[in-house]
Amino acid sequence: MRAVDLIIKKRNNEILSKDEIDFMINGYVNNTIPDYQVASFLMAIFFNGLSFEETKILTDSMIKSGEKLDFSYFTGIKVDKHSTGGVGDKLSLIIAPIAASCGCIIPMMSGRGLGHTGGTLDKFESIPWYNVFPDPKTIDTILNECSFVMMGQTDTFVPADKKIYALRDVTGTVESIPLITASIMSKKIAEGSNALVIDLKCGKGAFMKTKNDALCLAEFMMGVSKASGVDMRVVISDMNTPLGREVGNYNEVIESYEALSGRGELRMMELAYRLAGWMIFISQKAGSIEEGVYKAKNAVESGAALDYFMRNITLQGGDIDYITHPKVLYSKSVRVKANKTGYINSIDAYKIGIASMYIECGRKTKDSPIDHYAGISLLKLVGEYVTSGDEIFNITYNRGDIENCLVLCNDAIVIDEQKMNIESIIIEELG
Repeated sequence: MRAVDLIIKKRNNEILSKDEIDFMINGYVNNTIPDYQVASFLMAIFFNGLSFEETKILTDSMIKSGEKLDFSYFTGIKVDKHSTGGVGDKLSLIIAPIAASCGCIIPMMSGRGLGHTGGTLDKFESIPWYNVFPDPKTIDTILNECSFVMMGQTDTFVPADKKIYALRDVTGTVESIPLITASIMSKKIAEGSNALVIDLKCGKGAFMKTKNDALCLAEFMMGVSKASGVDMRVVISDMNTPLGREVGNYNEVIESYEALSGRGELRMMELAYRLAGWMIFISQKAGSIEEGVYKAKNAVESGAALDYFMRNITLQGGDIDYITHPKVLYSKSVRVKANKTGYINSIDAYKIGIASMYIECGRKTKDSPIDHYAGISLLKLVGEYVTSGDEIFNITYNRGDIENCLVLCNDAIVIDEQKMNIESIIIEELG
């Protein structure tokens, strides 16, 4: 069996067998198949897709490529939340402490930035000394003391996904339903979660641009979860505009702290409470989704969620002074102003995501360093009235291509005389 023959087979839109998929995955993990051939294989999948059966086989092959985690010694349901990727999406930082403070056990395996979207690990690593690779004994301590732990993929945990994830990010093969399904579900099944809530982003700033694409991805993921015995709910949410007021790693950590302090942007918190509510409900800590949402809101209002957030940062080695007393860790800033008077009817999330990459919030290649302290602050939101000259964005940065960043930020704004209706951030719920 040769890799090139399997690339040609998928290029010709033929069905791959289990042995053939296993050959490609094992060969890549064992370094007998090089990056360039796997990149070609991924591109063939990108254009021709995989059947549901092929996707299940790919997911299983990726799971078997490395170690699994076992949290069965913790009594109760282990639940996780995952986002398919968005701009300004800091919801994992907000939702995990909310759900944990309501009794959920959350071993959360997270990733780095992918394409124009931010990554949860990158956000947490903007907190000095925060350890996203705790050893097994430390993981147990963290779960016992604050009920949620944030973990990155080690070289031995689903190594196939870790390598493919990084390669997809820089080869234009991110927006593939089978590849997204296999990536998410391999990690979540291997980490030992019994239940999972998916925030499936849809719109300009998401990998799924249309509702139909989002529903197709949901169907694939729910099929794999059912076959694996994982209880899953999917919330399809709007990602046409950035989530909240901050884009950029450290910026989003500070916004999460503000949200857990009761000062979260309303539309963002509508989604946060709903997702947390589902986690609480499927963990059997609430009798209904409505009760789950009520408990989530109460966790923020009472200060319990913030307490769990700060406790986690301390337990994972982070310096909480960087949270309670935000630091100025950028050297340059520039404001983007409205060029006309009217209502902001659109802020294109995709353009803002790409703009943030120009100031190195994200990676150009899989080995590129990022600037954890660069960011774009939204001083005005969709639906707000502005007059010409009002400041809409504050861009803070240390290096990068500010000229192209500014071009995209200006292009992202649509201002009209008439105000458009702002629909709910929640598009549909499944499961």
